[in-house]
Amino acid sequence: MKGIIYAALTFGLCTAVAAQAPLNYDVENRGKDLGATAGQLKSNKKLPNPFEFHDGTKVTKFDDWSKRRNEIKADIEKYEIGDKPIPSDVSATYSGGTLTVTVKEGGKTMTITSKFSIPSGNGPHPIIIGMNSGTGSLSSSLFSGFVQVPFNHDQVAKYSMNGQKDTNVGFYKFYGNKNQNGDYSAWSWGVSRLIDGLAQIADQYHLDMSKIAVTGCSYAGKMALFAGAFDERVTLTIAQESGGGGINSWRTSADFASRGTNIEKIDNTNYSWFMQSLKSQDPYKLPHDHHELIAMIAPRAVIALGNPPYEWLGDESGYKSIMAATEVWKAMGIEDRIGFDFTGGHEHCQAAPNQNNSVTAFVDKFMRGKDANTDIHVKPTNGKGFKIDNYGDWIDWETPEIPYVEASIPDTSVAGPDTSVTDTSITSCGDGRIALPKIGMHVTAGRIEVNGAPAGAIVKLYDVRGNVVATLGAAGGDLPKAKGRLLAIVESAAGVRLMTKAIVNTGF
Repeated sequence: MKGIIYAALTFGLCTAVAAQAPLNYDVENRGKDLGATAGQLKSNKKLPNPFEFHDGTKVTKFDDWSKRRNEIKADIEKYEIGDKPIPSDVSATYSGGTLTVTVKEGGKTMTITSKFSIPSGNGPHPIIIGMNSGTGSLSSSLFSGFVQVPFNHDQVAKYSMNGQKDTNVGFYKFYGNKNQNGDYSAWSWGVSRLIDGLAQIADQYHLDMSKIAVTGCSYAGKMALFAGAFDERVTLTIAQESGGGGINSWRTSADFASRGTNIEKIDNTNYSWFMQSLKSQDPYKLPHDHHELIAMIAPRAVIALGNPPYEWLGDESGYKSIMAATEVWKAMGIEDRIGFDFTGGHEHCQAAPNQNNSVTAFVDKFMRGKDANTDIHVKPTNGKGFKIDNYGDWIDWETPEIPYVEASIPDTSVAGPDTSVTDTSITSCGDGRIALPKIGMHVTAGRIEVNGAPAGAIVKLYDVRGNVVATLGAAGGDLPKAKGRLLAIVESAAGVRLMTKAIVNTGF
């Protein structure tokens, strides 16, 4: 029976098949406990296969992506920027127009502040986090009605162009043992702490935590890219003119530079932003590349902007990289969630009018819920020495089909009849497929009440950082003492996810 049910789930769910993949998640990193590790250095002249695990097995379904994404994360942390920790003690207040986020770890305390106003009305208000200003280098008018949150990165890691870093402030002082990290680990960590803080004031100030965008330009475009890639609560990532170390893959940049261009690549980037050890790495031996940094955002949304006449940006490399990354969204059947606009003819970090239109389309569709055409693929032209139409030469792998289905699919390796583990939480449809039960859930003072869940089901409660804070029975039970947003997941006795719902614990 168990094998039959699992097989049916593989082919489709009556009530949940063909659903759209989530545009963001309630936790920073869903796959942090999946045991993903970095790959080894080995020669590979092509862009690594984003659909292949380090052990050689392949991504064959949507649920595989979380672990594969965490392998890529482990690669980037090991070889480029150092690890990005998730602290367990974060609190926040909003007073006088200033958000104050307090982080405690190992007996140390660190504070991050951001000054912004809350739009009028009941919302819920979408959120844009801009690197250095409320909307980065883009016009604030593109984000009318948004909570425009500046990330003042010098609080976390001071900007430096000479490869030297001040380890007596922010992230480095707080952790102490991470002085060898690159600033992009520190800066993306800081953005995540702002999101932690926003989550804690969201209900009081009507913030929409399902609609968070990040943006920045140039080195801050890289910052926005890393922030969006490393935090699954971000809905839309806007990487403007991020260049080498951003959307550009190290391999395609090395190839482009070999033809006589002066661009940012692995041996001449900034080694306070990245780890000093990156300088000695052979780009053709890395187990990953930056098409996979972009792909870490999937299934969420991303748009990249370029500026081809600026040679240093190396937009040929960026184009080839994002074209390779697009294969991941294509595999998921959501190619409309990734776009690029390499229009030139404007100053650095001064978006061209049609680039503003491209950003508006992505903002309207994924942040405002409007109908908009996000089939935006503007190739780079008129760049020095460009050779852009051979991007397929960098790919020696095939793109699978890994569409999203709403329920998590259990392991299908069980063979033969097993009547002792019949799962009564799911029932047969008339056409042989499987239907999920209808489950109700509501929160009362200090309790979560669940009805309709089958016998043997459990309710797992996760905090905003992805930690399991309670496991309850099929009918629910007492909530943990801590107030705030929680994610409630109802699972059947066989591990099938039956329901997922964000709740707010207001206390007792």
